[in-house]
Amino acid sequence: MTIRKIESKDHFEAEKLAAFCFHQRIELSEPDSQKIQEYEKDKRDGWGAFEDNTLIAQIINNPFEFYLDGKNVKAGGIGAVSTLPEYRDSGAIRQIFERLIPQTYTNGEVISALYPFNHKFYRKFGYEVIPFRNEYKFSPSVLKDYQNIPGSREIKIKRWKKDDDVSAFLEVYETFAKKMNLSARRTPDIMENHMKYEKEFIDRKFSYLFLMENKPIAYLIFTDVYNAEAAELKVDECAWTDRKSFYAILNFLSLFSADYGSITLPLPKGIDLLKIIRSPDAYNIEKRSCQHFMLRVINVQKLLETIKKPADCDFTIRIEDELIKENNLTLRVKANEVIPVTEEKADIELNIRALAQLASGCSNIDEALLRDDVEINSNEDMLRKVFTEKMIFVSESF
Repeated sequence: MTIRKIESKDHFEAEKLAAFCFHQRIELSEPDSQKIQEYEKDKRDGWGAFEDNTLIAQIINNPFEFYLDGKNVKAGGIGAVSTLPEYRDSGAIRQIFERLIPQTYTNGEVISALYPFNHKFYRKFGYEVIPFRNEYKFSPSVLKDYQNIPGSREIKIKRWKKDDDVSAFLEVYETFAKKMNLSARRTPDIMENHMKYEKEFIDRKFSYLFLMENKPIAYLIFTDVYNAEAAELKVDECAWTDRKSFYAILNFLSLFSADYGSITLPLPKGIDLLKIIRSPDAYNIEKRSCQHFMLRVINVQKLLETIKKPADCDFTIRIEDELIKENNLTLRVKANEVIPVTEEKADIELNIRALAQLASGCSNIDEALLRDDVEINSNEDMLRKVFTEKMIFVSESF
């Protein structure tokens, strides 16, 4: 078995491998010379396992920039993890990861993310689960207390049409996303990709912009899901800029009581609808935690330089990383610098997986203390000030 980067000549085979393994029903016949050239233009960072020059397994590392405490960092989104059935349990994916992960450090990535089919499998490569949002399901009538709230008539709502400009949506997104950890910087193309449809009333995907005095203040993207008993309004994404614009979204959703039996509304981790809803009875709202997302720290020192720290920050941390040797070190972390040190015993000693949860704001010190790969030896009060829970908004699929 040979492990190497996927080259331009391999991209068509990589596309077929992904289509086969992910049950895609798409037209993918042998391409003509023009289509081969199109596949060869693919610049994504892909690694493959080859047996007798046949691609048997692959991983694609998609380039992103994620926000962490308001700063953007270079990140990778692991996708297309796939192996031909006859080569499964051959160790191909493990061998690819063992080559790919150290390379991401060399390439300047700070963090890496993926959507796992199995959490235990990816923990072997340093990834850890990040519960990143909650989904709430309820009848539109639950939101009736948001109808005709003061100022609601001042807000204009405009439906987006295919090929319309997306800059106003992107403006709202950037204001919203910068406050959230693990959200991605978006280009206009990425923003449009979240909203686009082929045939509006076949795909039944709708995007609405909320404006006050012609200034964009919120947006809502949802899909009409058919059910035999009653249709479901499934919110794909929403963003707002203040309390009034958040209420405007809830007010708008409340108007669909005659159209839908239920609404499913996802909200970032750190914003719990049950704590803020005006509804007189929270029992009418179902809540589901979403944990199909994992994070890996690629560069410990850069990560600790990036996260927000108090002005009096001063602690030492010892990290263990099975795949990236440069991360096996002890660091002294201060407000404006992070430097390697040689202390035998650090204030906190932990595995790379636990650091992903703490540094992203997914978990707190009390939860970390219940892990068997975390030891706090001293300076606990300072650690509690640094590693606090934060809002998390995972915004991209890959």
